[in-house]
Amino acid sequence: MKAIKLVFKVCTAAFIFLVLVVVITNLWIYLATKDQVYKDMDDLPAAEVGLVLGTSNFLMNGSPNPFFAERMETAAELYKSGKIKHILVSGDNRSRYYNEPVKMQKALLKLGVPAEAMTLDYAGLRTLDSIVRCKKIFGQDNVIIITQYFHGLRALFISNYYDMESVVMATDKVEISTWNVKIRECFARTLAVWDLYIVKKEPRFLGEKETLDI
Repeated sequence: MKAIKLVFKVCTAAFIFLVLVVVITNLWIYLATKDQVYKDMDDLPAAEVGLVLGTSNFLMNGSPNPFFAERMETAAELYKSGKIKHILVSGDNRSRYYNEPVKMQKALLKLGVPAEAMTLDYAGLRTLDSIVRCKKIFGQDNVIIITQYFHGLRALFISNYYDMESVVMATDKVEISTWNVKIRECFARTLAVWDLYIVKKEPRFLGEKETLDI
């Protein structure tokens, strides 16, 4: 009986500790980045490069992903308005059947962005990979990150860690309605702190530097 009580106490303490870590890391990321997020394009400072973070163009149920559409539409609008001169699309290219950068390129072409105004980064396997490669491979320190608000805070936190002068143009026409997305992002922010400050994680692929045609 004493052993069961001890196990219960240990599990309870571990759970409370985990909750505190998640809450503290999320609060840290929010407070550190909230002033770098723009929701009104008119207030957004211009930059030469817009970094579009990858996501699938379809949801698990096969329906179109509204987050994907929002990012593409926002990127095209920023380009056409002159807020950015070039678009770096960074995403997962895990197989011949799943290629986020190519899907993003095709969507942007349909929205009127010329091919020469885009560069594809096929090794943006995670948000960390996309941000770090933007700096170390493509040589960009000052970019407009294009993604949803909830995701943009984490992207900015990583960007700030690497001394980049980035801002986020939030694409928030579609509200997050599912709890699993919110919960996953909470843990993803905690993981970002772990990756940056504890294990010093690097992108899976780096390679030779590339020059953007700006």
